Amino acid sequence: MGVIVWVIVVLVVIFILGISIKTVRPTQRGLIERFGKYARFASPGIQFILPFGLEHLYIVNITEQMVSSEKREIITADSLNAVVDSNIYFKVKVEEENVKASVYGVNDYQIQIVALAKTTLRNIIGTMTLKEANSDRNKINSQLFDMLAKETAHWGIEIVRTELKEIVPPPAVQEVMNSVVVATNKKIAAQDFATAVETEADGVRRATIKKAEGERQAAILKAEGEAQAIKLVNEAANTYFVGNAQLLKQLETVADSLANNSKIILPTGEKLVNVIGSLAGIEGK
Repeated sequence: MGVIVWVIVVLVVIFILGISIKTVRPTQRGLIERFGKYARFASPGIQFILPFGLEHLYIVNITEQMVSSEKREIITADSLNAVVDSNIYFKVKVEEENVKASVYGVNDYQIQIVALAKTTLRNIIGTMTLKEANSDRNKINSQLFDMLAKETAHWGIEIVRTELKEIVPPPAVQEVMNSVVVATNKKIAAQDFATAVETEADGVRRATIKKAEGERQAAILKAEGEAQAIKLVNEAANTYFVGNAQLLKQLETVADSLANNSKIILPTGEKLVNVIGSLAGIEGK
């Protein structure tokens, strides 16, 4: 009988320990209440609480979370109904007072953040035209972030960032905007084509100029070469034919005659040198 009692006692103790031992993960923080009143803060690790509802552990996630403001229509300053959606990234701060504020300071902070984001977006975009809203998304994100950070500070919440996902205009306006984009793309394509043609024409013009410059340079070099050749002939004549002008004239006459296929008739008894001299206008000796 005594053994049975001890077995029962051991089982009861194990059961009580099982429901009394709780684990808090590193990504969590806990609030322990006793008889419905806050008792102590639960850090990561093993926590012992009184069983049978005497104490209760509330777990709070401290990792970064995301909620969507959900798509909704907002009337812009130019009276157009734009469908707007955004994401809000936030997390509960790890300090005890902030964790307590997230539980005791607000009723379901996720729902409250979504509602606050909707109201803030309506107030911001309602003062802008559709064109301004589409072109100033960074401004909208900045204002949304500032407002949410200010309003949620006393909830123990840190707003990490906000992202404006989309601003969708009415279908008729979207069609007109698409037409404008198509026209703009065609204009850019035409400008690119015109630029390409102009570039090609400029290349041809430059090539023609280069070719003309090359031909001009070649002609100059040719003329300089001929002038140099004449100079060398004159220098050679002055050096090797001084006192032999008659002989030089005779040689030039023979060269011209042979080049032009001229016939030379040699009279009987005349020497070739005398005949050449006569052709050159020089009296033979």
